[in-house]
Amino acid sequence: MNNTMSIFDIMYPKYKITKPIRLIECFAGYGSQALALKYLGVEFEHWRTCEWAIKSIQAYKDIHFGYDNTDYSRNMNIGVLSKDKIVECLYNAGISSNYNESMSKEQIARLNENQLRTIFNNIIATSNMVNIQRVKGKDLEIVDTDKYEYIMTYSFPCQDLSLAGKGKGMSDTSTRSGMLWEVERILTECKELGTMPQVLLMENVPQVHSQDNMPDFHKWQVRLEELGYKSYWQDLIATDYGIPQTRNRCFMVSILGDYSYTFPKPIPLKLKLKDMLEDNVDEKYYLSDKMLNYCLGINQKESKFPRKERFLQSLEQTNDKNIATTITTNAGNRPTDNFIKIKNATKQGYLEAEDGDGIDISSRMEYHRGTVQKDKIQTLTTSGGNDRGVVVDTLKRDLCNKLIQDGLVEEGDVVKHSYTQQIMDGNKKCVEKNDGNMITLTTRGDCVGTTVKDEIGNLRIRKLTPRECFRLMGVKDEDFDKVSKNQSDSSLYHLAGDSIVVNVLMAIFKELLESKGE
Repeated sequence: MNNTMSIFDIMYPKYKITKPIRLIECFAGYGSQALALKYLGVEFEHWRTCEWAIKSIQAYKDIHFGYDNTDYSRNMNIGVLSKDKIVECLYNAGISSNYNESMSKEQIARLNENQLRTIFNNIIATSNMVNIQRVKGKDLEIVDTDKYEYIMTYSFPCQDLSLAGKGKGMSDTSTRSGMLWEVERILTECKELGTMPQVLLMENVPQVHSQDNMPDFHKWQVRLEELGYKSYWQDLIATDYGIPQTRNRCFMVSILGDYSYTFPKPIPLKLKLKDMLEDNVDEKYYLSDKMLNYCLGINQKESKFPRKERFLQSLEQTNDKNIATTITTNAGNRPTDNFIKIKNATKQGYLEAEDGDGIDISSRMEYHRGTVQKDKIQTLTTSGGNDRGVVVDTLKRDLCNKLIQDGLVEEGDVVKHSYTQQIMDGNKKCVEKNDGNMITLTTRGDCVGTTVKDEIGNLRIRKLTPRECFRLMGVKDEDFDKVSKNQSDSSLYHLAGDSIVVNVLMAIFKELLESKGE
């Protein structure tokens, strides 16, 4: 059921956790659920994880078990494991290198021995069951339920459910989204053993309860009820819980026994996209002229869409312009990305956007035109900055304004940015006149031109950095620093877009925790 008032709210008491938590994270990623409990200051154990993707396994280990440097492959009771033995172990576990399928034994054997030992050690350190298709109910080791609260989370793959997928649905385990039924199998086995997790938490895209998928979603709720759970579901958007990203996801809380649950109420959004940005950003995150021209429709040979339509206001999307779109898992520069652009003349066909604004350019331009996201970014994907995060850098504008205020340059002057210090030192030879034409300020680093009257001008466009993507997923910088040390930018973008906003999880967990006043 969704979060409207029902008879169950009257009949059943609200469920409150009073015992130490043992957390079981299926489809764990980098462990956003564990981060939520950690940020809440809750006592809990990383009891079991289930994650098959090598990069995600590494990320989970670095964030949550970075202190564990044990070489389990050389400290087992059976002695030092050979490379061939580790290959066999990893093959039997069912690791994946691409998030879509298990690696063959030949693929695993091609990894060098250090890589193999690292993967093996990461799995042991994080109590990882790896491939959910090979997990048994007994592997959860749910014991002493009178002393511990077992929370099992399952954010099963959404590829076959989301709008970006192919609509295969979740009818059976032949699809990635059909991994939901592996969760059913495991819970059924737990019931047969007489030990069940007291709380289940599901997360997925809202399409999980779309018209096409609702029969399977209802089937799942019925099965949970047969297993002894009361379930409550609702779509929650990140902007209602403190994060300026329009990431809308469906959550379902299932409680063993006759209990009720109420989803957290929205809170005012205080943060803006600009509050999430880094001060200094590497040049590699800026869009090239070729890509910028493509997005603007300047070069018709490279553009599939009509010129000047990319930044026009969408009549279909009426998002609050303080929010950004969802970060996805698809890496690459495409006109479907979120862009942030400086204010420009509307007669040119662009929306007015200022520093720190996001611009969403739809891939379906014939149906949906680009929109400005004022001070926010739309939902992050796993490509993160590549896919939808672009921001504007205005530091050089402030510098040029200072040069003008100090009387060192005049309106219409053009100066090399590398020469600004020489100009400050009185070297006027570095200043060039522009024959009275107004020069707009750029942030290319090679040339700076400005005018007192025209402070905005054409600024460059850049992607969100991986750090900014993780901030928009509610991850603190100190934890990003842990996860980033062993990941490429493309992997970090994927990890972010494939995860859950921590702030939303914190709000959900708060409703389950007994407050000090109770």
